[in-house]
Amino acid sequence: MAEPDDRLFFLLQRAAHQLRTTADRRLLTAAGITTAQLGGLFAVHDRPGLTQQELARVLGLRESAVTGLVGRLAAAGLLSKGAHPREHRAVVLELTEAGSGALRAARPEIDRFNAELRTLLGADGFTSTAAALHDLAHWRP
Repeated sequence: MAEPDDRLFFLLQRAAHQLRTTADRRLLTAAGITTAQLGGLFAVHDRPGLTQQELARVLGLRESAVTGLVGRLAAAGLLSKGAHPREHRAVVLELTEAGSGALRAARPEIDRFNAELRTLLGADGFTSTAAALHDLAHWRP
């Protein structure tokens, strides 16, 4: 039997690529959105009135990347941009009805995907992997 590969960063990169391409394909079919767009929609859903700067922080992206993401979501009619009540250069983001619909359409696929991962990893493995990835995502060396 082959030794397990202990190149964690390499394995995380490969796993992230595999998961993202599979999820993107499924979400595009189910809801017409990608995983990156789903993350943006969930963030705005969870915090209506979020600014683009706050969205960048929540998603761990540069503001320039979020500007493009928000532009694509707004052009698709999934988000609306409005004037910030106190900061004249900032915009606030709100889900549109179409954005809420995209989240509803994505939900069964997200649930199916997570069920497949639970089967692959086992219930305990799924929970411990999620906890470990949360710790890695919030690690500040």
